[in-house]
Amino acid sequence: MGWSDRADLSGRPADLPGWSRAGTDRQTGPVLLKEIRAIAAETLVLAPHDQDTETANTSWFGAPPHERMGLTADEVVHVFEETIALLRDQVAGLPHTGPATFYVWHDPQAGQLRCSTASSGRDELPFTDKYQTTDDLRAIVDEFLQDRAPGAIVWGELDPVPFPDGSEPEVVEMPVWVCDLRS
Repeated sequence: MGWSDRADLSGRPADLPGWSRAGTDRQTGPVLLKEIRAIAAETLVLAPHDQDTETANTSWFGAPPHERMGLTADEVVHVFEETIALLRDQVAGLPHTGPATFYVWHDPQAGQLRCSTASSGRDELPFTDKYQTTDDLRAIVDEFLQDRAPGAIVWGELDPVPFPDGSEPEVVEMPVWVCDLRS
C-alpha cells in the first residue's frame, strides 16, 4: 500500500493494515486474556520451606478502562478455568506432595487483578492483611472490570479520617478466590 492509497483511510485502527474490524479478532480486549493464559506456561515454584521463593508465582494484571469495558466477567473467569486445568497438570507432575493453592484477588489501590500459587492451604495464604476466602471468582473479576479509574481513588469516595480516640479502625477483609490445584 502506497501513500496515495493511505489517503482514503480514516486513521482509525480498524482501517489501518494489520488491525481488525469491530466484531472480529479484537486487538486490545484479548491482551488480558492472553496474559492470564500465559501463567500456565511459567515454571511453577512450590517451596513449603521457603515460601518467599513462591512469589515467583505471583502475576498482576492491569488493563486500561477501554479494555476492561470490552471484556465480560464470564470471559475472564473462563480463561482462569482453562489456566487452572493446565496448572493442575503441572502440579501433578511435581515432586511436591503437599497442598497447592491457586488464588485470585483484586487490588483496588493498584488497579490490578492479581493471582498466585502457594504451597499452603486456603486459610494459610501469604497475606499480611486480613482476607476472606470466597468461592465467587466472578465477583472479584467483575469488581476489577468495573474499576473505571484503575489505581486511583475518586475524591468523592475518600472516607474522612477521624482523630484517634484510642479505638482501632475497622479492617475490611479482602475477598480472595481460592482453588485447590490437587482436586
